[in-house]
Amino acid sequence: MQVILLEKVQNVGDLGEVVKVKPGFARNYLIPHGKAKRATPENVKLLEAKRAELENLAAGKLTLAQEHAAKLEGVSIRVTQKAGVDGRLFGSVTNVDIVEELQKLGHPVEKAMIRMPEGPLKQVGEFPLTVVLHTDVAAHITVSVQGDTAGVPT
Repeated sequence: MQVILLEKVQNVGDLGEVVKVKPGFARNYLIPHGKAKRATPENVKLLEAKRAELENLAAGKLTLAQEHAAKLEGVSIRVTQKAGVDGRLFGSVTNVDIVEELQKLGHPVEKAMIRMPEGPLKQVGEFPLTVVLHTDVAAHITVSVQGDTAGVPT
């Protein structure tokens, strides 16, 4: 399916490009999230008329993301979970737990922004993670997972 991108999408293309993507990706993600429109002749003409406006909007989003990344860079958060004596957690620390802690500190992030390359954290310790605020902007944070051994049989 041919679509016109209304903003930069990682591994797909830049603003204003006409790209061919799988129909399910277009119907289920790009179009509902406002990232693309179908590539009809009318939409191509409309895009050419609005290109400057869309580029200014994209530049504004990028600037906001860079400002937010500057505030978020190097932030360290602490998450406490029940753990055994060997340091393994009974549950795991997921991106939802990290988002809750960041929001308590006043950083508005979504769970899809947290990059956990090795999956949920299942061990006590400090872990460096990346928060992707924009396709071109990422901030690095540290998550300190602490074990709560209260009530754990020895």
